[in-house]
Amino acid sequence: MTVQFQLPDLGEGITEAEVVRWLVQPGAQVALDQEIVEVQTDKALVALPSPIAGIVSALNVAEGQTILVNTVLLTLEEETRADELNISGTSGISGISDLQVALPALTSTTLKQQNSIEHANGHASNVNGAGSTSSVATVETPRVHMLATPVARRMARELGVDLATVQGTGPAGRIRTADIQRAAAQQQSAPVQPQVPIPVEPLQSMRETTRGEVDRKKQAAGDEEEERIPVRGLRKRIAENMVRSVQTIPQVTSCIEVNASELVALRTALQPEAERQGVKLSYLPFIVKAVVQALRLYPAFNSMFDEKHNEIVRRHAYHMGIATATPDGLLVPVIQHVDRLTLLEIAREVQRLSEQGRARTLQIHELRGSTFTLTNYGSVGGFFSTPIINPGEAAILGLGKIEKRPWVVEDQLAVCPVLPLSLTVDHRLIDGEEAMRFLNTIITLLEQPNRLMLTMR
Repeated sequence: MTVQFQLPDLGEGITEAEVVRWLVQPGAQVALDQEIVEVQTDKALVALPSPIAGIVSALNVAEGQTILVNTVLLTLEEETRADELNISGTSGISGISDLQVALPALTSTTLKQQNSIEHANGHASNVNGAGSTSSVATVETPRVHMLATPVARRMARELGVDLATVQGTGPAGRIRTADIQRAAAQQQSAPVQPQVPIPVEPLQSMRETTRGEVDRKKQAAGDEEEERIPVRGLRKRIAENMVRSVQTIPQVTSCIEVNASELVALRTALQPEAERQGVKLSYLPFIVKAVVQALRLYPAFNSMFDEKHNEIVRRHAYHMGIATATPDGLLVPVIQHVDRLTLLEIAREVQRLSEQGRARTLQIHELRGSTFTLTNYGSVGGFFSTPIINPGEAAILGLGKIEKRPWVVEDQLAVCPVLPLSLTVDHRLIDGEEAMRFLNTIITLLEQPNRLMLTMR
């Protein structure tokens, strides 16, 4: 039976995606739930699994092409074994129509088609004329999967959650990531049965093959003075967001320096205990805590300008975006409700999000919803910059490299560790004076980090 695999609804309001890389080719045999294509949605890279076991007959979309939800991605021929059919007489099976599948499950329309197929199979007519024996065929009913988004399916596999035991809260009972997380929390005390991996062609070897092809193309074009590279995937999304930001937001940047002597001393004192608990404690959690306190005092920095309704939207939740460099470009994972976390909890989240961001395994919901963003370019060097605001936010704070610099302390020249900060704000929402007051609050909290303890949560 022919199955047309459509781009599914990936949730989170996503209406389109870009095909980044095909993991299969026409003629390839695929297993049920084998990853067959990688698509870029917003900032997340999502691998879509095959809805059936079968053979790829055609790829309907080229790499680099952006398509809408429910567009046919590829065509599959479902495997049918001879021992699955009980056929009498000499005539063939009639009435079986093509089937369109939008992952992750068969739709109600598809189920109606399936019922009509079974009805046709039970009443197949004789094409050899009167007097011949009627042909009857019994076809095994296709396996109906649980309604779940691809992201939820992948999360379920990683956490060892059986979809059949999960109650979906989405439309028509569709299982979402929140449902998987809730089910995983409920079964934490129970032992998780190991899953047997489906033998598939290693993705790493495919990537190495792709890199090899690129290297050969570069070598062939060695004498040329330039090379043209298509803008695809994450780089395309970054380009779109940056252009949107500078074209729609009037941005101004202020730069200051912080005497980080007390901050360095506090981190040094807390590091042994953090290491004992298996946590890598950087300066970032302290800066996050200082920024959250400043956001409480100056709510305009935790706001956005709604151009459609010409309104200022002030957020009362604090979701911190942490800009993270990956081999494919910049991602901004989000720490949700960061004001409710301790220093060690923030440090754990920063480490987890950074590692998964570089591995491109973050879920879509972990890359959305930030209300303020930090970008730590100081980790690779540099002091000041002009960070570009993430669209939908009012400001972004850039962190430079902490280095020993000359500093005047009580009219005496001293050598102190200095932290450079660069704050870019939306001038429609924030004036220059308020921007400096916001920075002065951060300076006070970082130069006297013990004050953070007064409102620590």
